[in-house]
Amino acid sequence: MRIGLAYNQRPSDATWSGGAGGRTSPEPSAPIDEYVEWDDPETIEAVGKALRVFGDVVYLEAIDDFPTRLRDAKVDFLFNMAEGMSGPNRESHVPAIAEFLEVPYLGSDPLSLALALHKGRAKEVFVQRGVPTAPAVLVESDADLERLNGATTYPLFLKPIWEGSSKGIAEASHVTSPAEAQERARHLLATYRQPVLAESFLPGDEFTAAVLGHGKEAATLPLIRYKFHTLPEGSLPIMGYEAKWLWDQPDTEFDILECPARISEELAAALRDAALGAYRALGCRDWARVDLRLDADGKPQVLEVNPLPGIMPDPGAHSCLPMAASALGMSYDELIQGVTRIAWRRATGSELQ
Repeated sequence: MRIGLAYNQRPSDATWSGGAGGRTSPEPSAPIDEYVEWDDPETIEAVGKALRVFGDVVYLEAIDDFPTRLRDAKVDFLFNMAEGMSGPNRESHVPAIAEFLEVPYLGSDPLSLALALHKGRAKEVFVQRGVPTAPAVLVESDADLERLNGATTYPLFLKPIWEGSSKGIAEASHVTSPAEAQERARHLLATYRQPVLAESFLPGDEFTAAVLGHGKEAATLPLIRYKFHTLPEGSLPIMGYEAKWLWDQPDTEFDILECPARISEELAAALRDAALGAYRALGCRDWARVDLRLDADGKPQVLEVNPLPGIMPDPGAHSCLPMAASALGMSYDELIQGVTRIAWRRATGSELQ
């Protein structure tokens, strides 16, 4: 059996440019977090190693002539972990190409990926399907800044509409007045060149629910709670850019994740219900990570769904889905192989040995 591995590899440093495959350096105005969603070589190789139990692994970096290389590789299945290059549909590109070439692949389809990535569209689906989520205002351009004056509840939290991995999510995104909100919105519009979501800030604890499976068979792994009291004193209780990419370093103690979360069964059930409701509302399949936060009344609200979850193999990297799997006694290789079997069964109706 031949398994393709589609990925985007993170440049080694911020000044990296050129090289094989035709990657180019970011523009001078590009944000500092330009490539944080892409995977490092260690993660890519760890996934490839786990997949070799099924046969030959063909590495397919999702850049340039990827469609031609995927066609010529003649793989039986595609393990997709590629985040895409740019734009609101970037996470859909590889699955759409695989569908065109009739290659079965891991993960959600192009529509679900596009809906999940666009936080505004995802919220509209959640509201329609009865999934609990905080009220928000969409700012698509400077002409919409006046909408922030009419926001009924401050503080607000502002974020780029189609970014992930905490890109554009920083302490400065927490605003307490229309003037602050407009200033932050202008910055995000100019920096990330996309609409901005201004969401009512939820003051309660934050959780992550890893989900495996498809449809009615989808289930959550042990829940993860963020221990925000371990952040530097005076920090805003969020897992933003500072916490994820500046404070969490290999040579520092950063014990921020609690898994399984030590919470009541009543709260755990409410979190699982909300997470699975969001997962199914967007049509996700095989796996995803759902981020949730409690409102002032302690009720779970869905922040977003990540159908391309981070899967860093190093436990010190605090990658949520591998951590949740580990809490069930599942090794990293078993997680990768298990979700591959789930996807193969869904796509082909047969079992992968």
